[in-house]
Amino acid sequence: MKLTQLMKKIGTFGAACSLALAGMSAQAQEEDTIKVGVLHSLSGTMAISETTLKDTMLMLIEEQNKKGGLLGKKLEPVVVDPASDWPLFAEKTRELITQENVDAIFGCWTSVSRKSVLPVIEELNGILFYPVQYEGEESSRNVFYTGAAPNQQAIPAVNYLMNDVGIKRWVLAGTDYVYPRTTNKILEAYLKANGVADEDIMINYTPFGHSDWQNIVSEIKRFGSQGKPTAVVSTINGDANVPFYRELGNQGVSAEDIPVVAFSVGEEELSGIDTKPLVGHLAAWNYFMSVDTDQNEAFIKKWHEFIGNKKRVTNDPMEAHYIGFNMWVKAVEKAGTTDTDAVIDAMVGVKVPNLTGGVSEMLPNHHIEKPVLIGEIQDNGQFLTVWQTEDLVPGDAWSDYLEGSKNLIADWTDPINCGNYNTKTKECLGAEAAE
Repeated sequence: MKLTQLMKKIGTFGAACSLALAGMSAQAQEEDTIKVGVLHSLSGTMAISETTLKDTMLMLIEEQNKKGGLLGKKLEPVVVDPASDWPLFAEKTRELITQENVDAIFGCWTSVSRKSVLPVIEELNGILFYPVQYEGEESSRNVFYTGAAPNQQAIPAVNYLMNDVGIKRWVLAGTDYVYPRTTNKILEAYLKANGVADEDIMINYTPFGHSDWQNIVSEIKRFGSQGKPTAVVSTINGDANVPFYRELGNQGVSAEDIPVVAFSVGEEELSGIDTKPLVGHLAAWNYFMSVDTDQNEAFIKKWHEFIGNKKRVTNDPMEAHYIGFNMWVKAVEKAGTTDTDAVIDAMVGVKVPNLTGGVSEMLPNHHIEKPVLIGEIQDNGQFLTVWQTEDLVPGDAWSDYLEGSKNLIADWTDPINCGNYNTKTKECLGAEAAE
């Protein structure tokens, strides 16, 4: 063999070895990190709400890495943008689990995005932490619901308006998808069970991103001009809230005339509009930035340092991610592994501090305990708490006010180990219960 040919062969072999070693090095480096999926819309109609949650997760991961990581490894965020496109949420979930090999996913805002993700997360046996209030009527072994169930937000808000404000007529206004429709179905049943007549309930739905509110606000004004105290219960989601509240101001609908209590409007959404005409309107959440506790003060300080802007606000779904992330960390430490089944089993019973001064526990139904707060919008875009529960309220996966749900419970521990267990027939109903 000629010397030049020999040198070429040695060079080719060396290059192959270098590539192989590089591949092994990359694989070893990958194994030295624990990947965390971040599944939030960074574009589209929901970006106004979800971009902040992406930033929150990056902050939490950075803070955990400063503490030494988890199980001796650094956490590595894997951020994707499902772009407010509901089928894309499912595709991105599959990508995160099968290609990126993440050990947990923190994400979604709307229920339609969560419903899109659900069959994928169950099929691939992943873990999803869902941080936003939702309609209930669901409990998956693979999902941990750190936002509010209806009994932790919608029902207490209606009780407050009914008992403390004296409301007699009700406008149930929502974006046209599963969360508002199911929540309003529950609220309509609850109102009628409390003696409210059909003619005193007005229900209206609008598409995502709806911008022309002039006629709808005019209808709300007419409905509220019948001599009975009237309120709007709003499940309007995303950037449609900005023109909705602007139109309320344009038509002079004040909180004294027709108060609005919102379930999807927090500090982040208010930061984009002039709140002076909205002072006195309400929101029901489990956390407000204005809560005066040492835990909240420390969280806000870390947030401002991380984001580099002291004007940036905090909100309820951020706290839900804070609670869910810390619960996941404790469960992984408890299990000694990131293995899905081991972590799911370890999650139930985990307790971590919330930001309102209490301690939240992960319950067997994969929901958590939360306080309920009603806040009034202030002219600085913050909320003044006007009412709150004395104790933490355990999340209820199934509504007591719907005929097909009132006998159902969720319990993912032995011996029940079921998301929709009928307490009367002693049967696990499987997927049929969600129909």
